Amino acid sequence: MSQSPKLMQPTKYDFWFLPLGGTGEIGMNMNLYGHDSQWLMVDCGMGFEHTETRERRVCADPSFIEAQRENLQAIVITHAHEDHIGALLSLWPRLQAPIYATSFAAAVILNKLSQVTWGHRVPVIEVEMQNPMFMGEFEVTWLPMPHSIPEATSVLIETPAGKLLHTGDWKIDNNPVVGTAFDSAIYQHLKSFQVDAMVCDATNAIKPGKTLSESACYQGLYQTISAAKNRVVVSCFSSNIARLLTLARIAKKTGRQMAVFGRSMENMVSIARRLGYWPRELELIDPKHIGYLPPEEVLVVATGSQAEPRAALTKMAQGRHYWLYLEPEDTVIFSAMKIPPNKTKIDQLIKKLRALDLTVIHADEVKDKVLLHASGHPAEDDVKQLLEWVQPKTLIPTHGEPEHLKALAELAKKTGIQEVFEGRNGDLFKISPFVKVERNTVPIEIIELLES
Repeated sequence: MSQSPKLMQPTKYDFWFLPLGGTGEIGMNMNLYGHDSQWLMVDCGMGFEHTETRERRVCADPSFIEAQRENLQAIVITHAHEDHIGALLSLWPRLQAPIYATSFAAAVILNKLSQVTWGHRVPVIEVEMQNPMFMGEFEVTWLPMPHSIPEATSVLIETPAGKLLHTGDWKIDNNPVVGTAFDSAIYQHLKSFQVDAMVCDATNAIKPGKTLSESACYQGLYQTISAAKNRVVVSCFSSNIARLLTLARIAKKTGRQMAVFGRSMENMVSIARRLGYWPRELELIDPKHIGYLPPEEVLVVATGSQAEPRAALTKMAQGRHYWLYLEPEDTVIFSAMKIPPNKTKIDQLIKKLRALDLTVIHADEVKDKVLLHASGHPAEDDVKQLLEWVQPKTLIPTHGEPEHLKALAELAKKTGIQEVFEGRNGDLFKISPFVKVERNTVPIEIIELLES
């Protein structure tokens, strides 16, 4: 644990951004905004730390804001990915601030809170898109922003001292399969707001061109699954409801029965059904029955695309899954990217699967333009377009490792942004009354999360 944190407090003339997690790394997103002695937290996520013997679930140490939690007005959630909400269950008793989220994210959070006896005490407030909410001196508006999960958002944060757009995770997608298409009019209108700063997702800033639409995955997945003669197992992120719907449609078209393996995936499908994101005609079968079907009729969608040790795909690779034993000539498809910190263990999992005489296909390794995965983050041209529409005075890259932050900073400078500040967790970005960065203002540590 770090030393007693320095209790900085912004004045009524100040508007500050202080990242505790997620700036200089992928995961553990935890951002603070300060104005007039008050603080707002945007996202409260987890990450993974790998050692030779085990994998730890970790998050940023919240001691700085915990020491003055009476000044924390709210925890604002951009979307329901674990690197944005995964630490809430462990940290809420230390923070005790109301949580604001859209209906999908709120449902995922409430599902988590149902695991603990005190969960009913946590105020979870559902918000509507483009409907401003006041939290102390902060006015917050959630704006729709396509990503790889329903109801992803950016947030516009307004104070008497300045205005800021926190993009969350995003992409420009005109056919996202689930939810509404990217609405450029919303972001072009922000230009008239004279946004002082934009804190922007840098994950894919090193990639040229545009990020492909989620709908573009259908053809590649259909082509690959159609060609498989035996069982097919597809591993993807459990929260990517659009990808799950695409696979369910492919299962129906190819005469296969689809089941989902993994608690997180089962929970996500249940929430999607409840909130109307899952069409009734796309039926899934009970996963316990999948092992009794002829191999050519089986399509399993499983957790474990990042080689998580307790995930369904890892258990299948070890021959210890309850409901399905993989056999030679079955096909395993990784419909996800290799997140950089996980690359080594993903490669080890692929090697283990291939040792079972399985056909293993990873989206990152496929050639001949067969698309098996579409990123949820913006490439260079997408970022340029958003910057042109919003025209913030200052750009601060976040949600990326150092190479991603640097790439976005350089890109922003080329597009003519007046001030660009590349920094790290613990740096204090002063947006008003003047722009300045104070390095290493808050000591940064990582803490281990309790098992859930």
